[in-house]
Amino acid sequence: MATARTAVNPVTWSLEMGFNQGEVVSGQTRTLFISGQTARDAHGAPQHDGDMAAQLALSLDNVEAVLADAGMSLAHLVRLNVCTTDVDALLPHYGVLASRLQAAAVAPTTTMLGVTRLAISSLMVELEGIAVG
Repeated sequence: MATARTAVNPVTWSLEMGFNQGEVVSGQTRTLFISGQTARDAHGAPQHDGDMAAQLALSLDNVEAVLADAGMSLAHLVRLNVCTTDVDALLPHYGVLASRLQAAAVAPTTTMLGVTRLAISSLMVELEGIAVG
């Protein structure tokens, strides 16, 4: 059975920011839980110290790498959690994330949290998600 997704949006303001309020997924065959992905290279070294835009882009690249390794893409993402040490610094760059999701024709349910710090103190953003397909 093919996976069917139905957006649930009792309000529509979130669509402009690239996410649905809820999403019903039925007929799924596989679920992928994606651990928090940060701006670390293939060897685990933190990258882009102090550059929120570059850290966000690399974190999303790393999410896409996990998806690809599971035979999926951003189009399979149904949940995305965004943790950042500086919400105000992240917001001006959030359009990059939203545009990549829009290009994949997906609007996963999303939560953004401001946190005191991440596991590695030089990192400013971490993305975790759930994908179905």
